[in-house]
Amino acid sequence: MLVAVFTLTVLALIVFVAVVTLRWSTELIKSPEPDQPSSPQDFGLPFTEVLFPSQDGLTLHGWFIPAQQVTSFSLEDDDWAAASKGTVIFGHGRFGSKDPDLKYAPWFREAGYNSFLFDFRGHGRSEGNYTSFGFHERKDLLGAIDFLRGKGISSVGVMGFSLGAAVGISTAAVCEDIQAVIADGTFVALRGALARGARERGVPSWVVRWLGAFILWLAGRRVGGDLEESEPIRWVSEIAPRALFLIHGERDRYVSTDDVRLLYDRAGEPKELWIVPDAEHRRSDELYPEEYRQRVLGFFDRYLTPASGENRS
Repeated sequence: MLVAVFTLTVLALIVFVAVVTLRWSTELIKSPEPDQPSSPQDFGLPFTEVLFPSQDGLTLHGWFIPAQQVTSFSLEDDDWAAASKGTVIFGHGRFGSKDPDLKYAPWFREAGYNSFLFDFRGHGRSEGNYTSFGFHERKDLLGAIDFLRGKGISSVGVMGFSLGAAVGISTAAVCEDIQAVIADGTFVALRGALARGARERGVPSWVVRWLGAFILWLAGRRVGGDLEESEPIRWVSEIAPRALFLIHGERDRYVSTDDVRLLYDRAGEPKELWIVPDAEHRRSDELYPEEYRQRVLGFFDRYLTPASGENRS
């Protein structure tokens, strides 16, 4: 009798672990429902619609919005750097798309910067069936940089939000074309983010302690990579001497302030950190819109320097 009870208990535990890990790994990598579609036209902005390849061959969708002082350009032009102060690539959040981030483009256009917004794989209008917390998305950002390089732009800034912030950090560590990174709401390490996300959903902490590594391993196997390999904490020290600006909401439920301070401490100079009072995840600009705008544009004014041969107005 005891043997039978023990056997049933073990089998039930195995089934529980299998169901939880499979379901949770699916939640981690699934593609989101599309955002409400938007367009630069909704903001009165000139733009060129772009299709370009990621470094592993997926077709990604983007918009290039020229700086205010750029009087004419087209998709056929091979010098998109002319007359601007620089070009900033935007990286959106997980389960998002480039569409909501269009609200920032007028700031950059008026300040003299080109903006390049695109959808990561599995998001928005881009190809792909999953998300990978930055492991494969780095190939998307590198594909955007390759595309812009073909248009005469060989140094860029990155403005990343949540997932896009993490991708900006890990990509800047290996790509010197990225001169400056703003990371708003980045996660630091996946297990910590997983634990905090679980707590928000009422999942007992012991589930993450026992199964977190297995869940991430299974999710990684399903997308063909090690999700933890691209964590910002593993790469942030490689960005210097290029610049990093970390923005973190004090009331962020998904990333702890202590973790962000650890990330900041690991980074080399030049670096900046803004812990935003009372702000939740990715909501700093809503509480302090003018200060946010001034800090962001001021950072790029200081650190985004066009490469030799590019113009700066």
